[in-house]
Amino acid sequence: MARKKSKTLTEAELRIMEVIWEMGKGSVKDVTQKLEEDQPVAYNTVLTMLRILHQKGYVDYQKEGRAFVYFPVVNQEQARSSVVHYLLSRFFDNKPSLLVQNLLDQPLEKGEIEKLKSQIEASGKEGF
Repeated sequence: MARKKSKTLTEAELRIMEVIWEMGKGSVKDVTQKLEEDQPVAYNTVLTMLRILHQKGYVDYQKEGRAFVYFPVVNQEQARSSVVHYLLSRFFDNKPSLLVQNLLDQPLEKGEIEKLKSQIEASGKEGF
């Protein structure tokens, strides 16, 4: 059975998007060079991944000279929101409270707990 295409970012796609978000825009060569600072990656692999990201609607491109320059269409916050919605629908029955409960079962530092309390109180004042 063929693997179902993911609307969210895979690990490799996320690495490429992080580079594109950081650079603002870049050619396949630019992205490849930036990724190679951490580990070797093939030019053709980056090209294929950028094409997939374009099909998914995460990047677009324009031709500059002989090169195609890719730029983000989706910002980091939109990508995070997409993943959270995916998690909610896939694993938490579309119930944010189940996700929050699961997160609260993880060890938290005192400062994180206080910050969460403040955020919950603030969201309550806004009518949520």
